[in-house]
Amino acid sequence: MKKFPENFLWGAASASFQVEGARSEDGKTDSIWDATSKGHIKRNVNGDVTCDHYHCYKEDVALMKELGLKSYRFSVSWPRVMPERGVINEKGLQFYRNLADELVQAGIEPFCTLYHWDLPMWAYNEGGWENSQIINEFTEYAKIVIDALSDKVRYWMTFNEPACFIGFGYFEGRQAPFKINRMSEEQKFRDLAQISKNVLLCHGHGVQLIRERSKLADPQIGFALNARNFVAYDETEAGIEKARSEMFDIEKGFSMAANWWADPMVLGKAPKYLDEILSEEELKFISQPLDYFGYNVYFANNYNADTEAPDLGWPGMPRTQMGWAITPKVLYWSPKFLYERYNLPILITENGMSNLDFVMRDGKVHDPQRIDYMYQYLSALHQVMKDGIPVIGYTAWSIMDNFEWAEGCDPRFGLIYVDYRTLERIPKDSFYWYQRVIQNGGLEE
Repeated sequence: MKKFPENFLWGAASASFQVEGARSEDGKTDSIWDATSKGHIKRNVNGDVTCDHYHCYKEDVALMKELGLKSYRFSVSWPRVMPERGVINEKGLQFYRNLADELVQAGIEPFCTLYHWDLPMWAYNEGGWENSQIINEFTEYAKIVIDALSDKVRYWMTFNEPACFIGFGYFEGRQAPFKINRMSEEQKFRDLAQISKNVLLCHGHGVQLIRERSKLADPQIGFALNARNFVAYDETEAGIEKARSEMFDIEKGFSMAANWWADPMVLGKAPKYLDEILSEEELKFISQPLDYFGYNVYFANNYNADTEAPDLGWPGMPRTQMGWAITPKVLYWSPKFLYERYNLPILITENGMSNLDFVMRDGKVHDPQRIDYMYQYLSALHQVMKDGIPVIGYTAWSIMDNFEWAEGCDPRFGLIYVDYRTLERIPKDSFYWYQRVIQNGGLEE
């Protein structure tokens, strides 16, 4: 048995826009994903209903309890609780109070992400992340959420994957608001720095507000970053150093370099370009102490880089439905590199596999590939913990199939199958496998 610590946080995750539905219900207004994504989503699907978690949350939490989750990571929809600038939507806030209550009653630790990509359209129309006014708007929004939920929520994340919602959303046109930056490389970096400064200062305000306003003692604060990941091909000193240096290479990684975000947030240091526009006082504010380093990780970029890269794996290499290379050792090397640089306990805030899951003739959903994927990745995580890296939890992405952004509803990441026509939930084989892992506190060999 590969045992994990007794207090290990076995979790699963979702995000507001991806599961809630109820697009215009109870006072919610549109986010950028509601209003700008037409023509950008596979099969022209949308997030109007998705899993209808807004109405089905009690059923969903009951399934989480059956699964045995120790933690559940969700996000708050900014336009649901603040449908216009300065306007608080009590009905929207009540949904999250009810969800947190339900989780606590089920013995599940609520993990709240303040921002998981669904920027209100009213804020976007005022300039969104490109306008420093967003700092004031985010601060007011964060106060509302913290005041409403901090009697139940102890674990907080300020932002989910700024590398994506800024890099893909404002530079590559791959995610809302689907903007493309066609400037020179140097100008792109300067533009990236200006937008990133707004996000980083919002993070600082989020941390400060949680510390000041939390109704529960000792709130645990972090973020959920993602970045380019690299595994050491050979475990020689040179091979390990090559993988480490690639992970923290800003010139190659752009917004996807881990240190672009984490150096300011954790170390109070500004990388090139950011150092020109962030003062020492701002860096001190941005780098207020955190309790853990939250990290979303799926694959090693050694095998998933662009077509000009020399090492894209091999023909027939195991890949997920979305084409992501299956590279379990990424859950060894990335936590190791991140802890060595930032010296914060690691929390895996997302990891999982998109698959072509469907209901078989026996009425069940058999997903042996996902079970094998999770076993291999968790084995690598177990090994890095044995080697001395503190990891406090693992969060499966995702608790249920959901709207996967520009990919629509084709990729199924869930431990629970969702029939989007009937909204029926069917726990997959991986649900019951993960249930046993949690019950046993580890992996059967």
